[in-house]
Amino acid sequence: MNLYHGSLYWPTTLKEIETFPTITENETCDVLIIGAGMSGALLTYKLAKEPLKVITVDKGKVGHGSSSANTGLLQYSNDKMLTDFAEEIGEEDAVRFYRLCLEGMNELKEVAYSLSDYIQFKSRKSLYYASVKKDVSSLKKEFDMLKKHHFPAEYLIEEEIYSEYKFKKPAAIRTIGDAEVNPQRFVMTLFKDAHKHNNVHVYEQTEVFESDYKDGYWYFTTANGHTITARKVVYATGYEIKHFTKKNHAELNRTYAIATSPLDNFPNWQEQCLIWETKRPYFYMRTTFDGRIVAGGLDEEKMEAPTDMNMIKTYGERILTRVKEHFHYEDLKVDYVYGATFGESSDGLPFIGEHPEKEGIYYCLGFGGNGTVYSSFGSTIIKDLIMKGSHPDAYLTRIDR
Repeated sequence: MNLYHGSLYWPTTLKEIETFPTITENETCDVLIIGAGMSGALLTYKLAKEPLKVITVDKGKVGHGSSSANTGLLQYSNDKMLTDFAEEIGEEDAVRFYRLCLEGMNELKEVAYSLSDYIQFKSRKSLYYASVKKDVSSLKKEFDMLKKHHFPAEYLIEEEIYSEYKFKKPAAIRTIGDAEVNPQRFVMTLFKDAHKHNNVHVYEQTEVFESDYKDGYWYFTTANGHTITARKVVYATGYEIKHFTKKNHAELNRTYAIATSPLDNFPNWQEQCLIWETKRPYFYMRTTFDGRIVAGGLDEEKMEAPTDMNMIKTYGERILTRVKEHFHYEDLKVDYVYGATFGESSDGLPFIGEHPEKEGIYYCLGFGGNGTVYSSFGSTIIKDLIMKGSHPDAYLTRIDR
């Protein structure tokens, strides 16, 4: 399926596009990772440091699926608030899940600063504001629970928001410890660095099909007739979910995003924090290393990415209008606009863990509005399941929940 349509910004920031070979012979490995997006990249990078032979394959080009349409906002907060999780799964598990997200954020920072190339990673705060006055009480309740459990956050009233940002909103939570990144450069650099290890092989334009399980090994055939034999297999296929059934309550929707013309500076945008809101579907925006604004929203409950460019451009202008409602950058224009598919789960949690019926088959699917952070801690969970046989938090994201 086509995960996006329109003009993408991130590919224009790549100095050169790293290419990887197509598989040309039968292979045997300890771990086969299917999917070369964000989850596959982080898994490959982490497993490269273990005494394992790792093969990663993608049916398309490495890093050119949903990663090229990712908007690169990295936050420990979720589309679903901590208080909402607490009501559904209990406060203890809700806090543990948010703690996983915070740990995932911190690990992303460590990884980002250890890579060989600059990936335009920048630590930021996030401003999460009440879209309307009736949302203030739930926002304050959320802040109280965040502070109760020592998450880094502060509460702003209307006067404080206006003083710092010069737009009016009734209240906001400002979280600390978030970040922005160029997601495509991140993925490509993760693979580039992992590929330097002799135990790692990355193949693109290599589609694989599960064919057999025998004597503790999984057998996969490729579209060109070769066989990959693996002890462990991880599906990191992102929103390409043909191997994932509807019984898991996963669904695909579509969203829209823009990258604007560049600005020399951002008046009134304090510290260029990430900005989003309580309204659903929500509007969000961030800045880029070259002075652009990436913004998006207007989500729809439709599975396929839109194909009508006139419609996509209309949505882009609507998003630009929302940007200008916050900051009066009158000369700002839309340079890039696209519509894309993204995945969600009914309970707001990602799908990370071992298949309940197939030993040695794992999933690392970052469904939800916090996909990169899910990929971060999810890749650690999968690594521990493979290397140690368990992870203390795996029950939270198990496949058969």
